[in-house]
Amino acid sequence: MATRAQRNQEIEQFILHTVREHPQDLVRQVCERFGLKRHGALRHIRRLIEAGQLEASGATRDRQYRPLPSLEKEWQYPISQALKEDFVWRVELLPLLGGLAENALRICEYGFSEILNNAIEHSEGSRVSLSLALYADLVTIGVQDDGVGIFNKIRRAYELDDARHAVLELAKGKLSTDPQHHSGEGIFFTSRMFDQFVIFSGRLAFTNWNEEDLRDSVLLDADEDWAGTRVLMQITPHTRRTTREVFDQYTAHPEEYGFDRTLVPVNLIRYGTENLVSRSQARRLLARFERFSEVVLDFNNVTSIGQAFADEIFRVFAREHPEVQLSMIHVVPEVQRMIRHVTVPAGDGRST
Repeated sequence: MATRAQRNQEIEQFILHTVREHPQDLVRQVCERFGLKRHGALRHIRRLIEAGQLEASGATRDRQYRPLPSLEKEWQYPISQALKEDFVWRVELLPLLGGLAENALRICEYGFSEILNNAIEHSEGSRVSLSLALYADLVTIGVQDDGVGIFNKIRRAYELDDARHAVLELAKGKLSTDPQHHSGEGIFFTSRMFDQFVIFSGRLAFTNWNEEDLRDSVLLDADEDWAGTRVLMQITPHTRRTTREVFDQYTAHPEEYGFDRTLVPVNLIRYGTENLVSRSQARRLLARFERFSEVVLDFNNVTSIGQAFADEIFRVFAREHPEVQLSMIHVVPEVQRMIRHVTVPAGDGRST
């Protein structure tokens, strides 16, 4: 049977892990979970406020709560070839992350090192700002440079029509503006290791969430015009995810490690609420698929596709590139019907 101290700790850990999703009804959540009266729940909340772990705002009826970090730190460095990401990690961040589980620590090291290296070698900026915030339920790492902006640089390097196209190419992986020296794997894998990964650059924001059974990638119009590139990486300190697990997910043949399998969020091809109907949209989606032996198309948040769009992918491309295995996840029945329409019977000469 739990002691009173253990029960108090359990209640307060629950509060710290629940407050982000329930800032307005936190008291009710605590009462329902532990069978407490309102004054009992408030007693625990007040203790966390006094300890500097929670903050309350608003009048009693409209009271809201938010978590406060146990540690916040920022650094700035001039960007030069003398700046080494492993040195910054070892001297600045590692001593502050001693409480993390080993697998979470390795994820933070990999992600921080890759993103800071990108800023040093690709941003064309003069300064980089780094940040670390530790919460009871979250570690947040930030890297921001004052360079040309990642989406704009990719757009120029690959002669893309729009910076939005750069986000889609980045999500596919194997994309580098300096292929002689970089494989284009760093951002791809980092975005899949952290619980949430966000890039702000220009007027665009690309965010990637990773949960137990679902990845969700979204391209948004940013609230402000970001100069350079800002990357935020967040992970729970007790995640079960490992770097090896993530690498293995994108290896078609685990016994021979190689980045030959990718997962592409189809919804990134859209502008706003436009429909996926044209061959040009499909060809944009298909660009560089031949670099992989397996491509998984994630249709999350896609409710319908047009005949020409489906035909270009599942008949034309599939016929011309039999070496690339196409598979799908999160496909709704309407999308499945259109795919069947263009592939059964196969090779019947459909055209639009």
